This record gives sequence, C-alpha cells and structure tokens, in this order.
Amino acid sequence: MASEDSDEDRTEPASERRLQQAREEGNIPRSRELATFAVTMTGVAMLIVQGPALSDFLMELIRRLFAFDAQTFQTNDVIVTRFRDAFSDMLMALLPTLGALMLVAAAAPLLVGGWNLTAKAIEPKFSKLSPLAGFKRMFSVAAAGEGFKAILKSLLIGGVATWVIWDERAELVGLVSLPLEVGIVRLGQILIHTFLIVVGAMLLLVVVDVPLQLWQYHKKLRMSKEELKREHKESEGSPELKGRIRQLQREATRKRMMSEIPKASVIVTNPTHYAVAIRYEEGMRAPQVVAKGALKLAERIIEAGREHRVTLMRVPSFTRAVYFNAEVGDEVPAKLFEAAAQVLAYVYQLKHYQSNGGLAPLFPDALPVPSELDPQSKRNDEAA
Repeated sequence: MASEDSDEDRTEPASERRLQQAREEGNIPRSRELATFAVTMTGVAMLIVQGPALSDFLMELIRRLFAFDAQTFQTNDVIVTRFRDAFSDMLMALLPTLGALMLVAAAAPLLVGGWNLTAKAIEPKFSKLSPLAGFKRMFSVAAAGEGFKAILKSLLIGGVATWVIWDERAELVGLVSLPLEVGIVRLGQILIHTFLIVVGAMLLLVVVDVPLQLWQYHKKLRMSKEELKREHKESEGSPELKGRIRQLQREATRKRMMSEIPKASVIVTNPTHYAVAIRYEEGMRAPQVVAKGALKLAERIIEAGREHRVTLMRVPSFTRAVYFNAEVGDEVPAKLFEAAAQVLAYVYQLKHYQSNGGLAPLFPDALPVPSELDPQSKRNDEAA
C-alpha cells in the first residue's frame, strides 16, 4: 500500500514509528565525508604528535639500511634481514597511529545516525541480485548525485593539494641539497602543512554533506497523509500498544504518587489490604488523598511511610471508605470530614506528645463513617 503513494503525495514528515522501523531495517543516515574527514584529521594529529619521534626514527633507520661494509655483500641474507627488520621496526613505530586510525574509522560513521545493531541490516536481500534492479540503481538519480559529488570532491581536494605542492615546489627541489636530518624535518613540515590545508577543504565538504544526508534521509522516509492516517488507525487499534500505554500511564501515576508520600500528614490502613495517604496543611480547603493502594501497593505505601516517618493509623472502616470513594488528588469526601478531622487531630496531638510529653492522646476508635461509604459495613447491614 505504501509503495502506491507517489513521491509528490509524500509531503508529511516521517512519524516516530516510521523512523523506528527504518532503524530496525538498518536504514539510518550516514555521512562518508564526515568519516573520511575524521580519519584524515586523526592521521594529521598523530603525525603532528609523533612527528619529532618519527623523524628521529626515520633518520636512524636510513643510517642502518644504507650502512655498508665488506661483510654486507658476502651473503644475500644480510640485506634481506636488514630490510625485514627495518619494516618490522617501522610497523611498530607506526602502531599507535594505525591503532588510532582504525578506532576512528570504526567509530566515525556513528557520528551521524548513532549505534544501530540489527540483524535485518545483514540479512541477504535477494532483490538486490536482480540485474535489472542493479542496472536501475546504477543509473538512478541518487547514483548520479553520488558520482557528481565524488568528482567534485576529487577536483577540490586534488586541486588544493596540487596548489600547495606547486607553491612549495622550489623548497621541495631544494631538499636534496640539505643535510639528511634537516631535509627529513623540513619534508615533514611541508607534509603537515599540505595535509592541514587538505583537511580544511574536506571540512567544507563535511559542512555541506552532513545536512544534505540528513535532509535526503528524512525526505526518503516522508509519508503521505493517507499513510499517516493508516498508521494512526493501526496504532490506535493495536491491543499491544494500548496495553503498553496503559502500563506506562500506571507506572507514571504510581511513581508520582509514591513521591508525594513524604508530604502526607497521615497514612491510614486496613491494616494490610488497603492504605491511604492523606495530606492536610493550614489553608487547605479539605484534606487531600495523595496516595492509595491495595495489597502489594498498600505494603509499599506503608513501607514508604515508615521510611519517611509519616504517622500510621489502623482505622479500617475510615480507610476503606476513603479508598473506595476518592481518587488520588481528590479531597476527602464531605461525609468523611468529621472522621478525617478526628484522625488529623489525633496525629497533631501525638506529635505534640512525642515532642513535649504530657498526657498521651486517646486513639479515636469509633470514627463516624457512614455505612454506605464502607463496602464491608454496607454488606454487614444488608446481611443483618
């Protein structure tokens, strides 16, 4: 169905679901120019850092290679061994640079698009084996654009490098008349100067290529209004998605609710089946339910209350009445105001007693809870 929509119809930005599906299929934006620039820049940086040590090493290597005496030509093995050892030493000297280049070469493509490990990206696609499909890809607009970009890049970088070398031609020719040590150092300086200018030219390509790749990627994934409607309809009708949304909503509500427990004035319990956290401060119109739960959640509320030193009261009838007649964030029902006032009065008296001593407050055993608000009392009345 999606393939039936023409490019002209696809005017809407890709949805999150479309972008996620593209990533799962291994379709992510990449910039080759950025990767090439990062590798080249790393090479130049390592050359600058290791330059003095490499020039000293190179001079010593040349002396060893071209130091001849009578024994040198007695057997062929001497020269072969000398060059083999020189190659090995050169490799070891360049090992830090090669390691850095390999690391950057592996990580640089991730600068645009990020990590994306998916099995679908490496699955064989037999459609790509079709000669006709391959022919179409070779002569597509995208292939023509890539070819033009490659030619432009070659002309720019090649032109810059040629210009720098031509500008330094007199000094390059004069290197042969300099002492070996001086010549090698000066050659290294010229190379670094050339590479830095080339890297600057490559940076211009990166500045153009990265936004271009991102734009082309999002343009390729654009959707038509019909596709968006279909996707929205499928998402709304998906039981898995609905279930996931409800689960996330419950988790968010629960997390928000648990964060309010330290602010509670009292936690009333059933004692273990239900727990309700109530908050009241001067200036509030009525006490407010800040958390409630049954069974395991009730245990968590009680545990959190103990942790934050919130007063716990075992008042089953009042707890059930509030639990079944008020949601989190609601005020305590008006019919329970008198009972709530007695509970809060006991809490304040208890805190005063714990701080200052004196007579211990009497626990409010018989709270005025209307039977119609307490399911258990209501069942008992009906049974009687």
